Amino acid sequence: MKHARSKVIVVKIGSSTLVGEDGALDRGYLEALAEQVVSLRKAGWKPIIVSSAAIACGVQVLGLDARPTDMPSLQAAASVGQGALASAYSEVFGAHDVVTSLVLLTRHDTASRHAYVHARETLRALLEYDVVPVVNENDTTSVEEIRFGDNDTLAALVACLIKADMCVIFSDIDGLYTANPREDANARKLDRVDFITPEIMASAGGVGSSVGSGGMVTKIRAARVLMIAGIPLVVCNGHEPHALERLVQGESVGTCFEARRVPHEITNYKLWIALGDSAKGSIVVDDGARDALVGKGSSLLCVGVTNVMGTFDAGDIVNIEDARGHLFARGKVSASSDEILLARGYSQAQMAANRLLAPLAESPIVHRDELVVFE
Repeated sequence: MKHARSKVIVVKIGSSTLVGEDGALDRGYLEALAEQVVSLRKAGWKPIIVSSAAIACGVQVLGLDARPTDMPSLQAAASVGQGALASAYSEVFGAHDVVTSLVLLTRHDTASRHAYVHARETLRALLEYDVVPVVNENDTTSVEEIRFGDNDTLAALVACLIKADMCVIFSDIDGLYTANPREDANARKLDRVDFITPEIMASAGGVGSSVGSGGMVTKIRAARVLMIAGIPLVVCNGHEPHALERLVQGESVGTCFEARRVPHEITNYKLWIALGDSAKGSIVVDDGARDALVGKGSSLLCVGVTNVMGTFDAGDIVNIEDARGHLFARGKVSASSDEILLARGYSQAQMAANRLLAPLAESPIVHRDELVVFE
């Protein structure tokens, strides 16, 4: 008799959830988390934890008064804190006879096809051995991850990598609100989101905690990718009682970003186009081009471009926006911003007849194979 595949759940826990008001790692919280994970495993789930708080732990161990701002001190705190964090997970989960492992990833570890497959197979092997992987960014050596990275993005990457059945982000907020609840008393929590609209993007604030590097906007960016990959994302308060157990039983907790019923295939190459926060500029397109990209699976041609914002070169990643300023796609351009400004609105035939623009007529501005549409 063939057994059903175990469901995989990726749980990201933010620094603001793991670290108490005194700045120290909240062991009581970790113990309660371990109990929930044990319950999930008994119900047939395979959990992967994406854990923040390495730098916060390092700050505590080093006896610093506050989180450093210079890069060497941040990396030193991460180096010290990573060991302390891994040890805490091992001790707390070990009390339930659950083995944990530390998996440190950087962008370079998944950028190439070979590295991507290796990371995926390592995680699969750990799950087969009934281990709970604890994943974090390698903040000690990766400057970019500390300065610009966040574990919301990492959680989305891991969920897509392993083809998870659900992704959960534990934070210090109850979910997505129509406005910042800390500033607007009339802000209303959304229980369910089916589409990332301009209004939803506008409702996202900045970084909300002194101990973390993410904010609501990074969670929405993660949701945007997970939704098209067919993986539901839940954002909720990490201190909500028995949140994981209630979620896998189908109860509504926090805000659920619903997955597409017919998901896009997110390859490792497109994953970094979608998740990387490295867009060099934006291309604005008309409604006809938008419809062709979203509904017909087309590549982007110059004839549909109405404006270009920012300065970029051929091979850079750019955002693609509609006439209302809504970012609905992202891709790798085949021409520079100056060239596209000159060629915008021209058909392939018109460009071919122009000696200056003729080279641009040979290929689309963004090929479909290098394009991610978020709708």
